[in-house]
Order: sequence, then structure tokens, then C-alpha cells
Amino acid sequence: MAAAAVAAPEPLGECGCKGIRTCLVCERQRGEDASWRPGPLTHRFSYCPDTGWAMGTEDSDFEGWAFPFPGVTLLEDFVTREEEAELVQLMDRDPWKLSQSGRRKQDYGPKVNFRKQRLKLGGFCGLPPSSRELVRRMGMYPGLEDFQPVEQCNLDYRPERGAAIDPHLDDAWLWGERLVSLSLLAPTALSLSRESPGSLLLSLAPSGLPMGLGAVATCRSVSCLEVEVAVALPRRSLLVLRGPARHQWQHAIHRGDVRARRVGTTFRELAAEFRPGGKQQDLGRELLQVALSFQGTPV
Repeated sequence: MAAAAVAAPEPLGECGCKGIRTCLVCERQRGEDASWRPGPLTHRFSYCPDTGWAMGTEDSDFEGWAFPFPGVTLLEDFVTREEEAELVQLMDRDPWKLSQSGRRKQDYGPKVNFRKQRLKLGGFCGLPPSSRELVRRMGMYPGLEDFQPVEQCNLDYRPERGAAIDPHLDDAWLWGERLVSLSLLAPTALSLSRESPGSLLLSLAPSGLPMGLGAVATCRSVSCLEVEVAVALPRRSLLVLRGPARHQWQHAIHRGDVRARRVGTTFRELAAEFRPGGKQQDLGRELLQVALSFQGTPV
């Protein structure tokens, strides 16, 4: 496969930010301090894929303490270096649109008004041809055998733009249980946080043991509002969020965790309302037929 050509740096004069969202471009235009600073002080934990626990980071107040963190699956080296290069090269042949917080995007999906819960095909004519093999490969892994994406969003993050994405939950009216994301070109960290009140119960959980094994009685607690869990996303890895990690924990990528150009590709499936037996199953069937034709261009 051909190697991807290095994209020429784009002019930084334009910005897609709206409302409270900002990036380095608009901050500099307004003469603001463009240096990145972390948010309010939180207790940071790191997700351990071997155990399924969120572990207190070194030199923190909760070093050695942990809590179960279900709903995260990480598949490393999901694509090869050659496949990664070809995928990005194909993306860069199509236009990127300016988006919020310094990102650029390419959308492959229906036109949706989430507030009014309305959608139509619009210009959607399918996922891109390059995703056919990715979707086929996903189905070879446990937990993704029946995964049928109906939407794909490519996001381009560049440190020179101060690109980031704020904490958010993906919609659950249209999008289903699993969010599947492929990381290309550079590693980063996905930061998960909660806005709900209450506390998390912590245990002294030995490393190297599966979730629920070897943990001693709970001895400590911490406010949910003060906790952030970082999930390391290696280059070329595939991340699956479901269950609590999908519906209870907001996910974000901080500006300080974008140190080189990174492209994130997220695939979303249909929610129950649009699946067989749901009240909009006919529309869901039509959307899937279009999506899985793999004839799409960005809308």
C-alpha cells in the first residue's frame, strides 16, 4: 500500500468555534492567553486494560487505590502501519470542514436534529469505501460480531490549532449501545468524567487480577465530581465504549493530550428504536442499507 503523503500545514486564519468553544486560532485573534491549562483540580485515575480497573495515578492522593471501570474494550494494532497510511491518504483527498475547538471533521451519516429528534437521509450515500474492510474486521472480535455502523465521523486534531473536544455524552435516541473509535497517526488519552452526585468506592486492588478478584474491603471513597479517568489510546488502536463508560461517563480529549496530528474515526450504530422491533425499524433498515453500501463521500 502507498504511504500517506504528509499534509501541508493549512492556514490558521480560520476558526470553526461557536459560543463558549475556543481554539488557539480564535484565542490568539482576540489577544487571549493561548497557553493550555488543565481544568479544575481533579483526582486522576488511569484505566488499566489488563484488569478493567481505574487505578490512582502515581504521586497522587489515591496512588494504590482503584475502582472497577466496566464498559471499555481496547484492541491494539487494529490496523497495520500501511493500512493507517492509506486510510489517512484517502481521507485527505476529500475536503475537511472546520469544526468546534480547533478540530476539522468529515461526516458520513444522515442529517439529524437531535433536539427535535428528527432525521433524514439528506446527502448521505453511505460510509466510505475504505471502511468496508474495517467493519468486516470489527465483526471478528467478541462483542462486535453484530456491530453494524450507520454513521462515521472523522475528526482531525492538530496541536497548532489547539484542537480538543469537551466532555460530552453521545446521543442515545439515535445512536446505540456501542461507540467504536479508531485512533490514527498519534496516541492520545481519552478523559472520562461524571457530573452526577455521589461517591465512588475505592479498594486496594492488586494489579494483574481480573475485575472483582483480589480486592479487599472498600476503605475509601471519593466524590464522583472530583474524578477523571484517563484511557490511553495507542496509535492504530480500536476503542469500544459501552454500558457505564458509554452512558454515565462523559468523554473528552484535552488540548494538552494532542501533541501531534491525530485522526480519530468514530463509528456509531442505531439505537433500539431504529432496530428490528422498534417503532422506526423501517427507517433504520433504510439507513443501514445506505450506510453499508460503502459508496459514501463526506456530507
